Amino acid sequence: MDTPLEPGRFFLPGPTEVHPDVLAAQNAPMIGHRGKQIQELMSGINEGLKPVFQTTGDVIVSTSSATGLMEAAVRNGTKGGRVLSLVNGAFSKRFAAIAESCGIDTEVWEVEWGTIHDPSELSKRLAAHPYDAVTLSQSETSTGALQDLEAIAEVTGQHAETFLLVDSVTGIGGVETHSDDWGIEFILTGSQKALALPPGLAFGLASQSMLDRSAESKDKGWYFDLARLAKSLTKHETPATPAVSLLYALDLQLKRIAAETMEARWERHKAMQRRTIEWIEEMKASGAPVDVFAAEGQRSPTVTCVATDQSVSAVAEMKRRGWVVGGGYGPLKESTLRIGHMGDHTLEELEALLAELTEVFS
Repeated sequence: MDTPLEPGRFFLPGPTEVHPDVLAAQNAPMIGHRGKQIQELMSGINEGLKPVFQTTGDVIVSTSSATGLMEAAVRNGTKGGRVLSLVNGAFSKRFAAIAESCGIDTEVWEVEWGTIHDPSELSKRLAAHPYDAVTLSQSETSTGALQDLEAIAEVTGQHAETFLLVDSVTGIGGVETHSDDWGIEFILTGSQKALALPPGLAFGLASQSMLDRSAESKDKGWYFDLARLAKSLTKHETPATPAVSLLYALDLQLKRIAAETMEARWERHKAMQRRTIEWIEEMKASGAPVDVFAAEGQRSPTVTCVATDQSVSAVAEMKRRGWVVGGGYGPLKESTLRIGHMGDHTLEELEALLAELTEVFS
């Protein structure tokens, strides 16, 4: 068995490191999933999630991976028409695959991995053909590319019948996102990324129009029925038994996030991104075989994908030294490594990581 890592050394781009107090919160006693205790817990969680999503609405809590809510998005957010899937990496490609697997007519618009989609081109495509929905990954975890979500939402907002369905798995909690102001029909994330929680929970914010469409949908199933989930929230409950232990951890983490404030959290993530890119440029200038994979101006504050022909050996050497960074994903497995500078990580912890990486690449 591997020796447990020292705190502050786990920079995988998900799951991310979890604060010991948040882990310990899961040891609270079990309670029933109906009645006053769970209602009080869920009520506090709902209020805590609102600033995270920048919303006045209720945020759905699902005992599932975020992939579950990706499936819920397409099952509830379409009505028998076509979906346009914006693909620029492995996880946006998964979103398209989920839509296809649900029997939905899916058109894939793929751009070079590491780049993002042009909102003006999207406008042309939506004007040319009707679509029930557009799917995308705001922060593409496989490449470190960040879509201009505000601009894309402005385009889709001009087409009332075209819903914007957003995977923000490495976005919400680390990337400045204004769900209400931008008019997003559905946006989701998972517990194990920028929110720095254990895996096992997913969160989704559905607009009223999304809930109305969900109520009319005939093929959405039961567990991921967004209208059913939202209705339960009015009673501060869930339709089925939730992961109570994870809810305790979530409740504490939301209090910790509130104490930091979302504005400070967004800026901390931007600072870590700036320092990581600065380090790459310094290393490249010294002759090290590294570069930033995502295009300039299109980079995520939560994960940086590093292009290098030494990815596999570098990841292994960092593990030997007692540090974890992410290997490349999918077709980028042997040509990139990924640094997950998200969640509760600090600049000081990042500096220590980069010092180790400097030695590995020197």
